Amino acid sequence: MSEEVRNDAATGAETGEQQVNSLFAQRLAKVRELEAAGIDPYGHAFPNTVPIEQVRAEFVAPAEGEYGPEVTVAGRLTARRGMGKSIFADLRDSSGKIQLFVGKSEIGDEAFALFKKLDIGDIIGIKGPTFLTRMGELTIRVHECTLLSKSLRPLPEKFHGLVDVEQRYRQRYLDLICNDESRRILKMRSDILREIRNFMDSRGFMEVETPMLQSLAGGASANPFTTFYEALNSTMYMRIAPELYLKRLLVGGFEKVYELNRNFRNEGMDRRHNPEFTMMEVYQAYGDCRTMMELIESLITTVAMKVVGTLKIDHGNGKVIDLTLPWRRATYNELCEEKGGADWFKLTPEERIERGKSLGLDVYPGMPDLEVTNELYEKLVEPTLIQPTFVTRIPVELLPLAKGCPDDPTHVDVFELGINGVEVAPAYSELNNPIIQRRRLVEQFEKSKKEGDRMEDKIDEDFLVALEHGMPPAGGMGIGIDRLVMILTGAEAIRDVILFPQMRIRK
Repeated sequence: MSEEVRNDAATGAETGEQQVNSLFAQRLAKVRELEAAGIDPYGHAFPNTVPIEQVRAEFVAPAEGEYGPEVTVAGRLTARRGMGKSIFADLRDSSGKIQLFVGKSEIGDEAFALFKKLDIGDIIGIKGPTFLTRMGELTIRVHECTLLSKSLRPLPEKFHGLVDVEQRYRQRYLDLICNDESRRILKMRSDILREIRNFMDSRGFMEVETPMLQSLAGGASANPFTTFYEALNSTMYMRIAPELYLKRLLVGGFEKVYELNRNFRNEGMDRRHNPEFTMMEVYQAYGDCRTMMELIESLITTVAMKVVGTLKIDHGNGKVIDLTLPWRRATYNELCEEKGGADWFKLTPEERIERGKSLGLDVYPGMPDLEVTNELYEKLVEPTLIQPTFVTRIPVELLPLAKGCPDDPTHVDVFELGINGVEVAPAYSELNNPIIQRRRLVEQFEKSKKEGDRMEDKIDEDFLVALEHGMPPAGGMGIGIDRLVMILTGAEAIRDVILFPQMRIRK
């Protein structure tokens, strides 16, 4: 039984907080003892360490009775099993776990006594040769142990890990120490981002950076975070999208650009929304939304194969998302008719409201007709788009920055890619006519004023002036990186794929 478990047993009548405080006091006393003995409990550099994963990969079983070469590793002590004059322990780093064997006769009385005083959670450096135990487990025979950082607080109970969901997100460092699945997902996020950049660079796109602090919150319809720039005596906004700056780059002659960016929207939080989130926006001159279709299909399937190794992603409970090409294509109207009835667009506005009520939609008399249909789409259509689906030809009022369909000016030449019931990537045939663009932005501005939006000067005149200099026809797309990571890792909550998600502030 470990010393920590014995302490827990001895204080069984104490509350959880009292136990933590008691263990904290005991460990703090150990720090003082170590310092008095001339041992620094918070050590210095421990050079030449290799990842535990590398030790495992390079291990070659030696002849019976012999040992492999000496290795140098460092990590956190996560378990310990005492056996008189020998101790077995587990050491973990970011790449994996390995067993340690510490023999009193091997390292001497003083070093052995020091190792016995270590606590679960301490960070140590180890040197020694590798061997296989009788049970066939790869183990390091410890020749040297160095205390690198003393842990004052106990880890969550080792056999159950960190199961408190609130604590997992608020204290992500504990989640990463205790939960293999969290480490897997968040490591995959890094791999996914790297492969996205590799893919975009291989296609000849240039990565750029545009302002996160903007005088106008443009490029999307969302509520911004507001701040004040004292040097300019001006209200500023955290960006809700980089779109209008990236289009300025098209005007300036950069023909293939992308930005992996952080956006900020002062709105609600749920399992699919975080107020601070990661997007990739990409623009390609002389393309259109079909150019973007091919790009997103190739991007996601390439990244999936390189990171996950398959196009069929298991999300548990029998749900498998199949990314195999080709992906379904359907118009906005077709999908609405599937859920609202084949005669949905033949009904009068009043009849549509009654039909919507019968379908359980949150509609009411006098509700704008467009909003009634969009309520149908958002509540009954989008959640059913589990397998990849390109939703095309969307009403122009919903997307004022997109180019109209050549055969129907009431709809725009766009797609929204739905996977696992959420929008992952909207893409446009970009509107490059400055006259039409100005008219649509003015109409949108006037509409928002009537609805009580108190933001002023929402029309970005500098962007319109840039457009008046001539922007090439282009395809543009935004990809929700957090949602894409959810799809590729099998995670069902956005908080699981963000290292430090926004949490409600504790009073």
